[in-house]
Amino acid sequence: MSDTSKGIPQEQLPSQELHPPPMPVINLGHLSLDDPTVRSRVVNDIAKACRDLGYFQVISHGISQSVMDGAIEAASEFFKLPNEIKKEYASDDIRQPVRYDTSSKDGISMSRAFLKHYAHPLCDWLQYWPQQPPIYRQAVSSLRKEYMAKYAVEVRVVALKLMEAILEGLGIGKEYMQEKFEEGLQLLSVNCYPKVSQSDTSIGLAAHSDYGLLTILLTSCQGLEVVDRSSNSWKVVQQLPHALHVHVGDHMEVLSNGRIKTVVHRAVLNPQEARISLASIHGFALHEKVSSAKELVDEENPQKYKESSFNDFLEHLTANMDNRQRNFLESLRM
Repeated sequence: MSDTSKGIPQEQLPSQELHPPPMPVINLGHLSLDDPTVRSRVVNDIAKACRDLGYFQVISHGISQSVMDGAIEAASEFFKLPNEIKKEYASDDIRQPVRYDTSSKDGISMSRAFLKHYAHPLCDWLQYWPQQPPIYRQAVSSLRKEYMAKYAVEVRVVALKLMEAILEGLGIGKEYMQEKFEEGLQLLSVNCYPKVSQSDTSIGLAAHSDYGLLTILLTSCQGLEVVDRSSNSWKVVQQLPHALHVHVGDHMEVLSNGRIKTVVHRAVLNPQEARISLASIHGFALHEKVSSAKELVDEENPQKYKESSFNDFLEHLTANMDNRQRNFLESLRM
């Protein structure tokens, strides 16, 4: 996740919690239909949501409810483990393949515990995942598939479908840099937010944007808010049955040369129950640079961003540990 977004008045923005406006809901299954008219309409809907808002929700995405429930269960069981077991994965090194923490060392965590680890290629990273609870590290080839590994594989398929549609909507073709997307990085940020109490802050994760191209979020209950650009207010993301929330990240803004803007969002604590969220963040490989697509750069629209990689983002975080207000995306603007 990127650092706090510059220029956003964070907690002082008004909230639309009482009467939240509707959010685009895309039937992703229609992308696979033989009817080109239907596919074109879905691509246009995704393009409009990305351009106007930067976020939307998807249904009929191909991931079964049992797989989604299994991933939430695996995450919940991990956070229920004794502290001494969870602390085996604690580290101040942000380059560790698996990292657990409960503090606010990242400058944006207000009240959460998290486990971050890589997930693609799964065969490279599965060995580093927690061995407890047993259901967390269940191999895809096992008879019991409905847990974190299965979800990681299937949500990446959704991400690739969405990337094709977004690129097509940008007018640069769904096969643009296809190999780099297929060989790209997937980071799972598994979060546990406590139930809010009178003595707690109501914010679990402060305002920020994600570094990558695309983030797909699965949550156990309501708690995500996004900045609505039209009203400059916090918009509550509704919890729809069997839906996944999608929002674009910093590198999508770079790739599109500013045609699509990154999304500022935050997590608020739920007053009824603790909340589990699984953020699957997708981007290019560690050292692979993301630059503005040359097809989107001309005299009227000059290049607006410097190229950068996920490794550059990690170096930015390391160099700015004491200056969290220095935003990664801002550092890329030309």
